[in-house]
Amino acid sequence: MLGVHGVGGSNPPVPTIFPLETPAKAAAYGHQEKTMSAIKKQEPATGLRAQALSLANLVEYQPGSVVSREIISQKTGTVSVFAFDEGQGLSEHTAPFDALVYVIDGETAVTISGKTHPLSRGQMIIMPANEPHALKAVKPFKMMLVMIRS
Repeated sequence: MLGVHGVGGSNPPVPTIFPLETPAKAAAYGHQEKTMSAIKKQEPATGLRAQALSLANLVEYQPGSVVSREIISQKTGTVSVFAFDEGQGLSEHTAPFDALVYVIDGETAVTISGKTHPLSRGQMIIMPANEPHALKAVKPFKMMLVMIRS
């Protein structure tokens, strides 16, 4: 799903575009997937530490794509922001640890173990470890994903 990039220093976070229907592995996140998307990288961002930033401005919508920027990457977990064009999503998969999704903008439908949860700006949901989950953009939407590994 994403390459692992440090925060600040010489390896600032890089936005990533996910074209649909292309299988790829997401080992950095521990996902066990049926299908996920390939990666196209955009220009690197400047360092993000010790400054006030707008989550919504860290990724931009791209037609027919999912765009991602990893904000923090540590052995113990990651924080990323995503922008999904309408109708785009992530296919059903599992992860070995809980993940928190916070909707920054727009609307999505998150399905966990077969139950769909509509979410809009300002709402969040915790996707439990080892339960199958997927999401789809009802309207273009942006989210922050927080994954704690230990």
